[in-house]
Amino acid sequence: MVSQSKQHGKPKLYPGARKTSRATAAIHAGQGRIRVNGIPLEIWEPEVARLHMLSPVVIVGDLREKFDIDVNVAGGGFMSQADAVAMSLARAYVDQTKGADIRDKITAYSKYLLSGDPRQTEPKKFGGPGARRRRQKSYR
Repeated sequence: MVSQSKQHGKPKLYPGARKTSRATAAIHAGQGRIRVNGIPLEIWEPEVARLHMLSPVVIVGDLREKFDIDVNVAGGGFMSQADAVAMSLARAYVDQTKGADIRDKITAYSKYLLSGDPRQTEPKKFGGPGARRRRQKSYR
């Protein structure tokens, strides 16, 4: 049931991204352990980010006990990283089950867990310190 790529028996990687954060999840048969950058997910800080990362795990329920997942995440802030990790976990679970029921449960919870959030920061333009801000004018 666990899919392996054809190159040297490496596990398949599942990407997740949010703003400038990028996460990749490698899933293999196991006992339900999830590690993010080598740290068990249960002790990840801050707590609000941990709860956000655990949302796909809570949705799949008992399916968690069948797989171990190692996630590497880099870039961005802690909530952006949490979004990227949650997306990579959701994609890994959906691909491993090959069923529409898990996909439907995750999509009902949040459509962005599988498709991603398209919002990005607007690039800075000339003539000011930011994307929209300009120097104020005063005529008095």
